[in-house]
Amino acid sequence: MGGGPHPQGGGLPAARFVTAARRLGAAARGAGLSVPAFRSPPRVAGAVRTLRRFREGCVIAVTLRGRPFDDVVADMVDGLVRVNGLDGAAAARARCLLLAAARGDDPGPGCDLPSPRARMAERETQAA
Repeated sequence: MGGGPHPQGGGLPAARFVTAARRLGAAARGAGLSVPAFRSPPRVAGAVRTLRRFREGCVIAVTLRGRPFDDVVADMVDGLVRVNGLDGAAAARARCLLLAAARGDDPGPGCDLPSPRARMAERETQAA
């Protein structure tokens, strides 16, 4: 994806943000994850990422201006992981899957997320 403000593929940061948000949403839905809304910039002055929870869902806001786009996408992915309460191996697999989706790449075999039912069984096992 590149590390500069306008990496490979160039384009305006806002347009790239919208594309990344759409790709992340589709990948998250496909994996059975909850999909938050994305916006920019955060309402909190000086914050690079915020997460707001509502009864109807969540909003992840990230700062675009003056940041490498890889950092913006990483904040979007980390927000998605937090919204879904993932940790450990499930969080690592989700990050792998979502980062690949944001880039438009095929995820590797280690990125497979278990089904929602398998994730629930894993959480119940951890809680016991």
